[in-house]
Amino acid sequence: MTRLFGRRDDNSPGADSSYLRLAAERAAVLIEESREIVVVLDEQGRVVTASRRARESIDGLREGAPLPEGTLRPRTGRAPIEIPYELDGRRETLVYLSEPGDLADYEELRVGFTAAVSHELRTPLTRLMILLESVTLPGAKPDELVAQARGEVQQIGELIDDVLFLSELDTGRTVVSLGSTPALDVLEGVIARLQERADHADVTLVLDCPATIELPIRQRMLEIVATNLVENAIRYAGPGTTFTLSVREEDGSAVLTGADDGVGVSEDDLPRLFERFYRSDRARASRGTGLGLAIVKHVLATAGGSVDARNRPQGGLEVRCSFPL
Repeated sequence: MTRLFGRRDDNSPGADSSYLRLAAERAAVLIEESREIVVVLDEQGRVVTASRRARESIDGLREGAPLPEGTLRPRTGRAPIEIPYELDGRRETLVYLSEPGDLADYEELRVGFTAAVSHELRTPLTRLMILLESVTLPGAKPDELVAQARGEVQQIGELIDDVLFLSELDTGRTVVSLGSTPALDVLEGVIARLQERADHADVTLVLDCPATIELPIRQRMLEIVATNLVENAIRYAGPGTTFTLSVREEDGSAVLTGADDGVGVSEDDLPRLFERFYRSDRARASRGTGLGLAIVKHVLATAGGSVDARNRPQGGLEVRCSFPL
């Protein structure tokens, strides 16, 4: 018999119903946020509930209806895993499915990601070694070399932090969309924290956000998205530009937009802006990790939203993050 695990320390009247309610909510979150393709079927084979990934992966999947034909057939040599159980006298089945090519795609992604991380780490490490060796040369200026070396170490630290955060998202350990966050205070904090760096880059930061608007995302996740949007503009928009971070409600969605009036990007680069480690030729001179917008896309996708980028007609880049309300 499969059961939900959790502590129940309260023995007061009504504790049983409260505990069962919390257990049901916890089970719903576990299924919804699973990185697997998970479906729950009733005794007649109709869909009771399904994970977000299942809804995105299986065409025609609807609650109360049977699974689309062929869904339970073995794929790439792997049969679906079916776990029957009984709940309050009702027989249901928990089904784990896999997509064609899941394992091969994952292995290709893992190998490519490992190679990219190795390459991105090797570059600052090489520069760091050259700087350290230069300290012993005649006429060297140790203070300047140490300052440059410190910058290389900082870049390595930022890259490691970004890689670890993406790993948390990939494995589902970082919950993104639970709760709702008033946007204004969070975005004001991000702007204030990055103001000095923006001043140094000669980029003006502007915030346009109503005091009442909330976004369906955890505070830490909102901070990460906003920080990466602002940092992207500081690095690439160019001196003398203005970057505006704004929030609006549009057609049932909350839209967080980061827009600058800088040089923009080439049309060839636009479709690749959200790829991990991708940087255009112009951006390669910066000290970015190449993961900022990839993190933004991953957070938005995990929260059930979407992100896109376009060049503005008046010049500059605009990144729109849409959250369903």
